[in-house]
Amino acid sequence: MFEKRQGIAVYLHSLKHAKSLRRFGNVHYISKKMKYVIIYSEKSNVEQIVEKISSYSYVKYVEVSQKPNIKLEFESKFDKAKEYDYKMGL
Repeated sequence: MFEKRQGIAVYLHSLKHAKSLRRFGNVHYISKKMKYVIIYSEKSNVEQIVEKISSYSYVKYVEVSQKPNIKLEFESKFDKAKEYDYKMGL
């Protein structure tokens, strides 16, 4: 149904070639000031895409998003001292 996607940040020397990166995936954002492009593509093809994109002469470097590797569920730590302060109205 939905394919897993992963973000790729491509830093360029010039934005003249930004449109040519559309064939590697969905171009989500182009930064004119910092000269980078955010591309979303299938997670299974990311390694091949990064190798192909980094071989171009107009590319400074390529970074892969680490969001799929980060734990997004957080734990809350309960503090007894703060609970007592809240009940007192401080």
